[in-house]
Amino acid sequence: MSRTRTALLAALALVAGASGTALAVTPGDAGIAAVPCTVDYKVQNQWDTGFTAAVTITNNSAAKSSWSLKWSYAGNQKVTSGWNAKISQSGTAVTAANESYNGTLATGGSASFGFQGTYSGTNAIPATFTLDGVTCNVDGGTGPTDPPDPGGGTKVDNPYTGAKVYVNPEWSAKAAAEPGGSRISNQPTGVWLDRIAAINGVNGGMGLRAHLDKALEQKGSGELVVQLVIYNLPGRDCAALASNGELGPTEIDKYKTQYIDPIAAILADPKYASLRIVNTIEIDSLPNLVTNVSPRATATANCDTMKANGNYIKGVGYALNKLGDAPNVYNYVDAGHHGWIGWDDNFSATVQTIKQAATAEGATVNDVQGFITNTANYSALKEQYFTINDSVGGKSVRESKWVDWNRYTDELSFAQAFRQEAVNQGFASGVGMLIDTSRNGWGGTARPTGPGATTDVDTYVNGGRIDRRIHVGNWCNQSGAGLGERPKASPAAGIDAYVWIKPPGESDGSSSAIANDEGKGFDRMCDPTYTGNPRNNNNMSGALPNAPLSGHWFSAQFQELMKNAYPAL
Repeated sequence: MSRTRTALLAALALVAGASGTALAVTPGDAGIAAVPCTVDYKVQNQWDTGFTAAVTITNNSAAKSSWSLKWSYAGNQKVTSGWNAKISQSGTAVTAANESYNGTLATGGSASFGFQGTYSGTNAIPATFTLDGVTCNVDGGTGPTDPPDPGGGTKVDNPYTGAKVYVNPEWSAKAAAEPGGSRISNQPTGVWLDRIAAINGVNGGMGLRAHLDKALEQKGSGELVVQLVIYNLPGRDCAALASNGELGPTEIDKYKTQYIDPIAAILADPKYASLRIVNTIEIDSLPNLVTNVSPRATATANCDTMKANGNYIKGVGYALNKLGDAPNVYNYVDAGHHGWIGWDDNFSATVQTIKQAATAEGATVNDVQGFITNTANYSALKEQYFTINDSVGGKSVRESKWVDWNRYTDELSFAQAFRQEAVNQGFASGVGMLIDTSRNGWGGTARPTGPGATTDVDTYVNGGRIDRRIHVGNWCNQSGAGLGERPKASPAAGIDAYVWIKPPGESDGSSSAIANDEGKGFDRMCDPTYTGNPRNNNNMSGALPNAPLSGHWFSAQFQELMKNAYPAL
């Protein structure tokens, strides 16, 4: 990228939302000679349902006798009237053409016009403007089918290669405050955007811009990855109550305009173009449309609703499309874990469902950098004392109660196979995988040191398995769990990184009902006295007692995770 372009992009101010601040570049800015045209778009006045805007275009190319400026809105803005230009709109696309008296644009000449419009939700400023088919505010100019490069160049194959990863200072402070916590408080963890308010910060905490600004400080002169969790779908987590969200099943427009659009506008700010931003897209969503819908015994009414209304598909597709445009942004779609999706009737169908979302709402498979497994879960990375091909007494380990005819015994084998199936179904051959290893270490005194006895297949598997859960379907604040492999780039074939997306010490859900304004319900799977349901084959939940709401700090769990860490601390 040229020095001229870097200087220009650093000077751009792209601020979206209720403030109505302009995106503006003036002819006096550094390096402006290389820019074929500039656009100054200012929201002058804004009220609950409407706004007025003033637009000035400056032509730095050959003189023109007529002109046509185009842009698209990320939200539902509608132009209702205009002046000093002929303005038309089709869907989100707007065209402003000259009047008879202001069509002449000399080299260096400017023309101005204004309009009034309506909106609801957020009023994000358009990210891209084209004048007669040439992109403005970018040196060299590109056609309308070639969006401007916000500064990151082309995507790299693996964003984690050669990069540090952002340490969330809020999580780090909580970890460091725990006895012994300083041993891991410098580890990178995910930043969870689990409600609209999290974009600007909740209860005085850091918002998205504050995290990205801090990431720029941590970056220094090298590369740095920032890990974000995009997690606020309508009807979120339809099979579990502990992580229900703020949006109802039908609130897809609110998801788009008040959640995804503001995030997209911030990520598109050229100020952050030097960061590698990794988005984990909507955990515990798309796999539910495969496993927890009718006529399955595990079906829930909420999941049936979300499959019928299509809002998981639409929401994920919209997020992939809007967030995946910038070359420094990398989207990884949640793919469940082996103890959920590893069975024959779940595996390929989940890839198909993800592809359906990846080609919805304007998204393409190229908006998907890869997939993430085991997010906020406990599945062991590698079962080293038995394999799926072992037999005992003439019975395959697949016949054991623990494996229960699954094709996979651990997360690494599952993730590698999932990647291959995704390529087979049309995703890019270079697509990568992430595995969340934040809580799947299973160390401590209960960790086996060799294979189980060959008395029978159940004794063999249970005696040697690393994963010490009562049942592979248990997911809430698991007793005996430990920190897993530390975050690491390119640890195995097809795996982009081991990551700690779930911050260790943050609860999965409360062990009893707690009134709250976060939209989070009480799920009996977080109750240590619960005797189970079809999703965990009616076993005990294995959950720790006295747990707070999901996402809240759970000191007792943090201490247990450190005690049972593998590799040990």
